[in-house]
Parts: sequence; structure tokens; C-alpha cells
Amino acid sequence: MTNPVRSAPVFSQTITDFWREQFLNGEILYSDQSFTVAINHALDEDSRVMVLETSDGRVMAVLTPELAEKIGLFQQQSLTELIFRQKLNEAGVTLHGADYLFYFSKADKNVLLQDNLEGDLRRLTERDELVFSEFTSSASEQDLDDAYVELDHWAVFGSFEQNRLVSVASMYPWEEDAQIADLGVLTLTSFRGKGHARKVVRSISKYAYSQGYEPQYRCQLDNHTSTALAKAAGFTLFGKWEVISPDSAN
Repeated sequence: MTNPVRSAPVFSQTITDFWREQFLNGEILYSDQSFTVAINHALDEDSRVMVLETSDGRVMAVLTPELAEKIGLFQQQSLTELIFRQKLNEAGVTLHGADYLFYFSKADKNVLLQDNLEGDLRRLTERDELVFSEFTSSASEQDLDDAYVELDHWAVFGSFEQNRLVSVASMYPWEEDAQIADLGVLTLTSFRGKGHARKVVRSISKYAYSQGYEPQYRCQLDNHTSTALAKAAGFTLFGKWEVISPDSAN
């Protein structure tokens, strides 16, 4: 059977093994060169169907046995991604808007670890509550919601300009027992385009590696500014990930 994830050797074993566990650790219903569907009894309710398209164009889907039965999936039936999505749609199952998944390649990780980041930036702690509060009060509610940066996250880094906190990146372990740390980043509007976001993202990513974690950068497909930042910070696109919408009634 072709393994879509392992076709991307530029990424670390931690990343490829994580996604293999998510999508291929179960009963394989169908697999060909471009599309694989598996059933997994252990999926959580909020991830009872997921789809991953890796950057080489291959697609994997995984779902619970109950959902497979509901949409009419059977062992060894001929399947395509289009047919699979049609079955979901006909059963009233909707997927949340896809996220891009970015990680450092092995080569770019080595570059990052040797990088000496310059500028007024540092790790933030609970002692920075006042400056962090001033920072968040200067940002829009929409930006705060989209970025999801919090001072009590596992790691928080900030970039300053004239003693003012103007850009923040924060991280938290993404899944239990997975050495992957998901990050968010926010720069105040009037300070964008100056390299602050790139520096805090690279700084917090370097810290994650020092703690044994792979940094993960996610953003919606239509967030072109965030996509550009991911690339500028040295990340490489791994794939597009979809999960069942929280608004789905099924």
C-alpha cells in the first residue's frame, strides 16, 4: 500500500509518524496511488472524520465506523476523493474550512538552530502581564480571535519596539503524547511589515526544538498574509487538513 505521508522525507520522523498515526492506524477501507480511506474506532467525537491532502497531492481520509456506516462506505468499494466528499455531503456531514499545515524541513531546521536572531525580543512570562494586557488592548477582537495568542500558553515570545510590545507568538502542545507545538502569532497593525512577526516565530520555534517539540504553523487557506509569513519564517507546506465542522449535526 502506498503511504502518502512517508513520501515527504524532507520532514522529521516526528511529523510523518504523527500523521500516519492519525490517518493510517485502523482498518484500510480503500487505497490507491492517490487516495486512502481508513476507519478508526479511537477517533474523538470532534474529529470523527478528517481529511489530509499532502503537498504532493495525495489524499487520506479517516472516519469512525459509525460515520462510515452512515454515509454508506464499504470495504473494497471503488472510491475517489470526489465520491467520498459527495457521500459526506449527501449525509449532511460538513467539514470545517481547511487549514494549511506548515513545518520546518530538516534542512531549514538546521538553519534555524544556527540562526542568531537580532532585535529586542525575548520570552514572556507572567511578570509581563501588564505589557501583554497593553498589547492585547491595542489589537482588534478579530485579530485576537484569529491569532489565539495567550500569556499562559506553554511558551510565549514577544518583540519590542521602543520598549513597547508590538508582536507576540505563543505555543501550546497540540495533541496529548505528540511532540508537536502549535503556534499563533499577532503583530499590531501599525508595526507590521517590519520583520517582527518573522523574528518571534523563529525565536519561539527555536525554543520548541530545544524542548523536544516540532513547531507547527497553521492558517486558513484564504489567509494570504499568514501564509506569506509562514514561508518567510522558513516553514515548508506539509499539506491541507480538514476536520468535521463543530456545526455539523451528524
